[in-house]
Amino acid sequence: MNVSRIALAGGVAASTVLLLAGTASAHVSVQPQGEAAKGGYATVNFKVPNERDDASTVKLEVNFPTDHPLASVSPQPVAGWKIDVTRSKLAKPLEVHGKKIDEAVSKVTWTADGKGIEPGFFQQFPLSVGQLPEDADQMVFKALQTYSNKEVVRWIEEPTEGGEEPESPAPVLALSAPAADAHGAPADDKSGEAAEEKTTASSDDASTSNSDSTARVLGIVGIVVGVAGVAFGVLAGRRRNA
Repeated sequence: MNVSRIALAGGVAASTVLLLAGTASAHVSVQPQGEAAKGGYATVNFKVPNERDDASTVKLEVNFPTDHPLASVSPQPVAGWKIDVTRSKLAKPLEVHGKKIDEAVSKVTWTADGKGIEPGFFQQFPLSVGQLPEDADQMVFKALQTYSNKEVVRWIEEPTEGGEEPESPAPVLALSAPAADAHGAPADDKSGEAAEEKTTASSDDASTSNSDSTARVLGIVGIVVGVAGVAFGVLAGRRRNA
């Protein structure tokens, strides 16, 4: 009997922990497709779960950081949603590929033109972004989630130094180590030169091997022809003697 009570209590406790963990993690978040490397370009997804049982999510506003403005932001069309991209003037122009950019995207808004995100569902909103900063380890995007009952949830709290998650955390994009260059190509030609030298060496080895094989074949053919000639001469001599 005691064992049954202990098992029941343990099951209830485990269920409570899982329920609380699910509730804590159900917030607007951002994740890259693959990696988001410093100084490069990436495709990121803003994941929006619906946390209400009696209302649908009908609007999402994502504000972009002003300390690391992004010159290039391209949203991917999402069925059932209208997308608005807001651009703002920069206090300090950016230089991208040799060109000065004096404005950048400050906000992207998705508005449902249908049912939106209904209870029990989530939606992803993809963006192509760049050029990512080279002097930061992460980017914080403050987001506002609006429900059909006019409720607005503000996911704007930045992470704390202690590592504890705030009650309404803002989506945070972690940046990985920089790629070879901004577009994923090698930063210099050393690796290419090494590969070329290796390919050339392999080609030379193959040519040398082919030449050796040809010489061996020709040598064998010569020996056979010589032996045949000697045999023919011997036979001819015997015929003359006869």
